[in-house]
Amino acid sequence: MSTNMSPDLQPVALIAGPTASGKSDLAVQLGQRLGRDGRRGVVINADSQQVYRDLRILSARPTEEEMGGIAHRLFGTWDGAEACSAAEWAEAAKREIADVHATGGVPILCGGTGLYIRTLLDGIAPVPEIDPDIRDSVRALGQPDARAALEQEDPAAAARLAPADVSRTTRALEVVRSTGRTLAEWQALKRGGIGTAIELHPLVLLPEREWLFTRCDLRFERMMDTGAIEEVEAIEARGLDPSLPVMRAIGVPEIRGFIQGNLSRAQAIAAGQTATRQYAKRQYTWFRNQPPEAWPRADNKTIVECDYFVSLFHSGG
Repeated sequence: MSTNMSPDLQPVALIAGPTASGKSDLAVQLGQRLGRDGRRGVVINADSQQVYRDLRILSARPTEEEMGGIAHRLFGTWDGAEACSAAEWAEAAKREIADVHATGGVPILCGGTGLYIRTLLDGIAPVPEIDPDIRDSVRALGQPDARAALEQEDPAAAARLAPADVSRTTRALEVVRSTGRTLAEWQALKRGGIGTAIELHPLVLLPEREWLFTRCDLRFERMMDTGAIEEVEAIEARGLDPSLPVMRAIGVPEIRGFIQGNLSRAQAIAAGQTATRQYAKRQYTWFRNQPPEAWPRADNKTIVECDYFVSLFHSGG
């Protein structure tokens, strides 16, 4: 996920960070500033919950008013009955970016899903399908046994992963057993990324945590008052597979508990707020540690878009 600055490449702005950090507002401000500069800014969603049209309220998808006259793409594009993978989103984002560039505009990627952003910029590892029997046998192991096996079969992965990281331990072990190559070896073969083919102007928003968590709490309570319950009732009525991402989205299980009578309204709000804060904390940690050090990080409370995108306004793209 490098920052490639070249006058021969087309510019792409990126505003990333945890939920409730103010990314959407800043993206609109940037689009409006580009408009005043005689260039068209288009916001392209990079959030794994805002891709689903079923989650308008719970994903905090921008309203028409909040879009501020700036075109928005890939918001509510997928039906909740279909899971949107990082690879599928990246292919759609590539098409949108190319379309914006073709009309002389500036794409503004905006979102908090690190896997989406990494897949778009770096590409995806061509890991073959895992043998079903191997997958079943690995997933039948307890974490202590899986961890011990990984230490023997892929010690580098074991050294990199936390002992309690069940999902990544399982993934690394099933890959090496099914393919005979480690996950790191496959990741070295990533393909399809656009990071070297664009001039990237990134900004990571990392506000003070208590400020962020307060915003998370207030936003979830407001959602409950402005249609989130009805939104989940509509999702429930569709009878979707409970394993689909839209059914596991932040707020959906908690509000389902309220609808089904297992939680009071106050309990559902408290549970939804806790889930939102935990999600924001995971995103915060990822964006603090995973993007390149050269990517600017900023607190969003007093930010001005031109402070961080001055290179974009001076870009020849």
